[in-house]
Amino acid sequence: MRNLLISLLFLSALGTLSGCGQSRQKGTPVKVHWDRDMCERCKMVLSERKYAAEIIDPKTDKAYTFDDIGCAVLWLEEEKIPWAKEAKIWVTDAKTGQWLDARKAKYTDDSITPMAYGVAAFSEATFPKGHKALNFDQMADLVKKIEAKNNERRGITPQ
Repeated sequence: MRNLLISLLFLSALGTLSGCGQSRQKGTPVKVHWDRDMCERCKMVLSERKYAAEIIDPKTDKAYTFDDIGCAVLWLEEEKIPWAKEAKIWVTDAKTGQWLDARKAKYTDDSITPMAYGVAAFSEATFPKGHKALNFDQMADLVKKIEAKNNERRGITPQ
C-alpha cells in the first residue's frame, strides 16, 4: 500500500513538472475547451471550430473567447473596450481550424456561422477560389450592418 501511495505521488509530481513548460506565449490564443467554454458576448458554448475567435488584452494578456468573429467585433464596440485598437484578435481558419491573425485574414461573406453573421476567415493559402475577399475592416462593417438590421427587426433602437 505504501509503495502504491509513493508511486501515485511520484506520478502526480511528474505530471505537474512536465506541464510547467507548456505556458503559452504572450498574445497568443488560449486553448479552447470545445463544447464547454462560452462566448463572452452571447454566452453560447463554443462548438464550431471553424468560426471561433479570441481577443487578447494587450496589457493583462487575458483572453476572451467567442463563438463567431461577429460576436468578437460587436463585443469590442458594445463594451467600449479602451484597448480595442491594440488588442490581438485571433480567428480560426474555416478550412483548417488553425488560428490566424484576424486583422490579416481574408473573409468570405456566405457561410453558415453560429450567430448567422455569415463571415468565415481564411489564410491566403486556404482562401476559396472564386469568392470575393473582405479584409478585417470590411468584415467588421458588414457585421455591424447585419446587427443593426437585426436590431431594427427586433424593435431595438441604437443607444
